[in-house]
Amino acid sequence: MFKKILISTGLLIYLFPGISYAAHPDVHTWTSEEKEFLQSLWLGSLPPLPDDPSNAYDTKPGAVSFGKKLFSDERLSANGKVSCATCHIPEKTFTDNLPLAHGIEDTTRRSMPLAGMAYSPWQFWDGRADSLWSQALGPIENPLEHGISRTKCAIIIHQFYREEYETVFGPVPELDEKYSDKARPATDNQEIHALWNAIDTKDRQAISIFFANIGKAIAAFVRTIMPSAAPFDSYVQAILNNDLDEAVKHLNPDQAFGLKLFIGKAKCINCHNGPLFTNNDFHNVGVPDRKGLKRDVGRAAGITQVMANEFNCLSSHSDAGPGDCAELQYIDTDTTKYLGAFKTPSLRNVVDRPPYMHAGQFKTITEVLHFYQQEAKKRTSGKNKGFATDIIHGELTDEDLLYLESFLGSLSAPVQSQ
Repeated sequence: MFKKILISTGLLIYLFPGISYAAHPDVHTWTSEEKEFLQSLWLGSLPPLPDDPSNAYDTKPGAVSFGKKLFSDERLSANGKVSCATCHIPEKTFTDNLPLAHGIEDTTRRSMPLAGMAYSPWQFWDGRADSLWSQALGPIENPLEHGISRTKCAIIIHQFYREEYETVFGPVPELDEKYSDKARPATDNQEIHALWNAIDTKDRQAISIFFANIGKAIAAFVRTIMPSAAPFDSYVQAILNNDLDEAVKHLNPDQAFGLKLFIGKAKCINCHNGPLFTNNDFHNVGVPDRKGLKRDVGRAAGITQVMANEFNCLSSHSDAGPGDCAELQYIDTDTTKYLGAFKTPSLRNVVDRPPYMHAGQFKTITEVLHFYQQEAKKRTSGKNKGFATDIIHGELTDEDLLYLESFLGSLSAPVQSQ
């Protein structure tokens, strides 16, 4: 069971307006408490990759190589032009830099970064999937993304990946050619759903097992997508080794002061904590709705969806044992509390993946920081005083924001995968 840890500190930082903190000789000096915070954020503190008990194949080399092929295969889409890599581009740290992900059509949210997602108990902005393999299946049958049926996926595996499939999962089940390749469960489309119901129960089950295994193979590859050490990590390692000469090679004074703000009065660390700079939880920070889209209730809907997901940890397609699904079994079902809440994204490589927020509402990091600065002010004064959002921090000046932005740039590094 994943533990969610919130870290806060009462550290006071003083910044003199108009003067770069680079002029202060103690910018690279850290207290014992601050060093503990730095170590908690250091990539070297990341534990080994966790196994997914619901996916018995996630560490098998054959599954990883098979999943990597599927990840980039555009045949797994209705128009033959969309793959997982369409929105999660390896050369762009597995994101696409679009405000809204675009597959067959535009979706209603932006693509989430994939690096380190194996450490998260919840997937998607709303957490409507509780594993990487369950997450991988959602876009495939989504009409706006891949727009292809699980039946068609099974046919493609038969035609092009029989050997790879059988190496990992065993014999490929035979499929009756009389069934429509458009058949899938589709409560929003009666015609398609009727095609699915026309398939024999035994064959429907076989197709769904086939489909689940496709997700498990893709997940085995996605599990290997990880961040690498950034300048920030080299800096922290040097600080922990009491090697100041080495430390100053990796963070300049302005970045170091931005880091002090990050763990101090800005309290960014309250949500962006741990080596991946995320608590993997859901928060309503008052982000405005995107013009032209319906109100997005976020986690409030995701709770219901993940509990009903036919591919969740407790499903018949899961390889988990009775005691392996604690996150789902003890899920917080208070949808009112999570109305408008979205998952905290990792901040690693954050400056390289604009635009920002769940629907690309802000074009730049500068806009995001100013939003947080002003939104917190609105919640502590005027007509919005006391209105519940999850933004809590001290008073931040415009100059503070510059230091914070400078620090965030030190979190960039190549994303690696097998």
